[in-house]
Amino acid sequence: MAADPLKTIRKEVSLRLAEIRSAGPRLSPMDLYARMDAIRQLAAAHGLAALEGLARNTAQRALLPGHRVTMMSCIEHVEEAFDCQSDDHRTAILAAVAVRLH
Repeated sequence: MAADPLKTIRKEVSLRLAEIRSAGPRLSPMDLYARMDAIRQLAAAHGLAALEGLARNTAQRALLPGHRVTMMSCIEHVEEAFDCQSDDHRTAILAAVAVRLH
């Protein structure tokens, strides 16, 4: 069985998301934005377009009213973004987040 080539990046993203979850309401919208933007940069550096798009979208939403609910909804789609294989799938993930929030 081949090792997951993304194992290290998955672990790093998981740790960063765990920090966001554990800090919860103590984080300001700007802190949430910065943390999600760091995940976006990590995804971009590793060519994970769907995760990058989801993290960008989540970072932007962190600055809007209702950002706590939004953050959790977006975070729930991170694993799907890792497994994304096409632009259509990335669009479907972002659409799923949008539908869930409205």
